[in-house]
Amino acid sequence: MAEPSSSGDAPFDLDKLQQLVEMMEKHGLSEVHLRRGDEQWRLRRGAREVLQQMPQQQAYYAPPPAMNQPMAQAATAQPAAAAVAADPNAGGPAIKSPTIGTFYATPTPTDPPFVTVGSVVTPETVVCTIEQMKVFNQIQAGVSGTITAILVKSGDAVEFDTPLFRYKT
Repeated sequence: MAEPSSSGDAPFDLDKLQQLVEMMEKHGLSEVHLRRGDEQWRLRRGAREVLQQMPQQQAYYAPPPAMNQPMAQAATAQPAAAAVAADPNAGGPAIKSPTIGTFYATPTPTDPPFVTVGSVVTPETVVCTIEQMKVFNQIQAGVSGTITAILVKSGDAVEFDTPLFRYKT
């Protein structure tokens, strides 16, 4: 969990954040709390803690995949239900990526997908995670409807506004 708090409007230093996460991993730390003046950073490793709450998404830190299961295997080990729909241009509006990163259809390589074709979603339904610098952001649908197509595969790199899912209301 990262809870930076500061009265200033300075942007987060993502390089410092990445260095802190790497140091935590290297030294086996599960929690770090730093404070300087009115700036405070608190980092906790583990999937249970919320990092921040932003419109249309929640960010969670998830531990790295098991050392004995490389990411390439994890991405290909998805159930058939998470497979990309045959026609990505099928009609209907799209749920788009609110950020850049790596798309994951499941919380972990062994879990079922968040949604499949035919899943009914509400604006609060988590539809996928997008990883950025070892931080896994849970992406909410932001709409109500039924998923009609999954347009990307787990492990695919996505950009801001990349269509992820098609849906019908």
